[in-house]
Amino acid sequence: MTEAVGHTGIERSSDVEACPDGLPAALLDTVEQLRGHPRTVETLPGGLTNVNYKVTTPAGCFVVRHFTEDASALAIDRRQEYRNSVRAAAIGVGAPVVAFVPGQHLLVVGFIEGTTLTNASFHDAGLIPRVAQSIRTLHSAEPFDTDFDMFAIQRRYLSIVQANGYQLPAGYLDFSGHVDRLAAALAHRPMPRVPCNNDLLAGNFIDDGSRIRIIDYEYSGNNDACFELGNVWSECELSLDQLAELVTCYFGRSDRQLIARAELQGLMSKYGWTLWGSIQASISRIDYDFFNWGLQRFIGAAALFSSRRFDRLLDQAAGYE
Repeated sequence: MTEAVGHTGIERSSDVEACPDGLPAALLDTVEQLRGHPRTVETLPGGLTNVNYKVTTPAGCFVVRHFTEDASALAIDRRQEYRNSVRAAAIGVGAPVVAFVPGQHLLVVGFIEGTTLTNASFHDAGLIPRVAQSIRTLHSAEPFDTDFDMFAIQRRYLSIVQANGYQLPAGYLDFSGHVDRLAAALAHRPMPRVPCNNDLLAGNFIDDGSRIRIIDYEYSGNNDACFELGNVWSECELSLDQLAELVTCYFGRSDRQLIARAELQGLMSKYGWTLWGSIQASISRIDYDFFNWGLQRFIGAAALFSSRRFDRLLDQAAGYE
């Protein structure tokens, strides 16, 4: 879940040059690579915890990510995001990292020329194998600093929601026992952790014409590869057949246990990110219906938790059938 604007630490006044989209030029001047050059600035679409700008100079095009001062409630560590972005760039799957200015809440990366994927893009012939290959490349990066565990994050988010009286979808807590069973099934046949993005909505994939690049490492951390694959299924609204193709292309073989594991991890993704929506609905200054965003994920999670399919997936993931 990416992108919200925060205080820049620079006061606006009539003698401060402003870029066309309202970003103070003085803020851009804190970045060595952007200072002293003619430049044009445009706001990039999307983003729920950052505001992103495309800055064009004679030296090239850059993306300036302007983030909130404190996103700790959302489990975002900006220094970790920077370091993991560098690691992803080092293996050619992420955007090149140009600068990190934490005092001004800026991360600057190179602009990738290409086509940003949409959910509909996954219906294009040949795309899923290319996405799987890019995910495999990311997972071969140098290990990230910390792990990402949606079960732990879901508990953390829930404690924040309950402590502050934020709104929860009706019936959310009814599935606590289902989550315990899901965790037990995955633990029966654990998998090694690899460097993951953990937030692979379609907009975080860019097709540069030769490969699929992966951007935005706010929630990056070492994780089960099946979480990454299941998260793509969830966020990009893939069919079950498309999920099976993605898992098969990633692992190089068709394996019912791995496909079930990815679907369960995608289910946990839906259930956990629901609470992200509840928190953002209460703390974000952005005019966006965050609660409904989370509610849609909960509706999908509740339907699968309540189905007969859930029990079968648990058995398959644990290797019982």
